[in-house]
Amino acid sequence: MTNESDAWAVMRKFYEAEAAYVAAGGHGKADFAGVAACLDPDVVLYQAPGMPFSGTGEWRGHAGMEGFMTAFGDTWESMEFLEQEHWGDADTVVVSNRVRFRSKATGRDVETRIVQLIKVRDGRMLECRPFYWNPAAIGEACTP
Repeated sequence: MTNESDAWAVMRKFYEAEAAYVAAGGHGKADFAGVAACLDPDVVLYQAPGMPFSGTGEWRGHAGMEGFMTAFGDTWESMEFLEQEHWGDADTVVVSNRVRFRSKATGRDVETRIVQLIKVRDGRMLECRPFYWNPAAIGEACTP
């Protein structure tokens, strides 16, 4: 049985809000409030160094997450979830996503797996650590 404040329920809400934000045009065109409602004020996203959208590697708070989503949206034309599995409890969830991205810079597709370790607090995402199965393929897809 799933409680609406458990980690997977929180992430389902986040993924829905994220998809709506991206579909509405993202930064400057869409309202970030739906995404922000899923995020703890102290949220931290730890991105792997060297990714085309990594920035400094750490994105903190609501403003940081909006900045990340802007960088991510500037990199990818589309993102399609092909498969998604999850394991966890009330405070932590591991999500395995098989995804297909299309690069804005090259128009090339890359299919890969991203595993995210996510912690929640009080029904909102507190921390996210994504691990990319093939970062070299992501970099290649984005390099003209």
